[in-house]
Amino acid sequence: MRILFLPETLQYFNDLSTILYQKEYFGFEESALAYVDSLLDDIKESLHTKLTKKAPEYFNKYGKGMQYATFKKNKNTHWYVFFSIYEKEDELIYLVRYISNNHVDSHHL
Repeated sequence: MRILFLPETLQYFNDLSTILYQKEYFGFEESALAYVDSLLDDIKESLHTKLTKKAPEYFNKYGKGMQYATFKKNKNTHWYVFFSIYEKEDELIYLVRYISNNHVDSHHL
């Protein structure tokens, strides 16, 4: 089993810590970086074990036939990870295509 990320999804993670710090969700840049690293680690370690749901049609602009899983990072924020699953040479590959949170996209779910 492998977990891969589209380049634009990786760019989002690269930008996320800066956004969280600039919008003052975190008082220290290092805390924002640690939060994003923790989220990435959670995805890499447990995406394949999460309960998944079929992504609504609204998210087809990121890829057709996707599923999504929820990652709760604190009492206020749930992250939604949208992905496709492929099989290559008897190995499952999870391709993360989009990520969002309940503050942005929960009304579409």
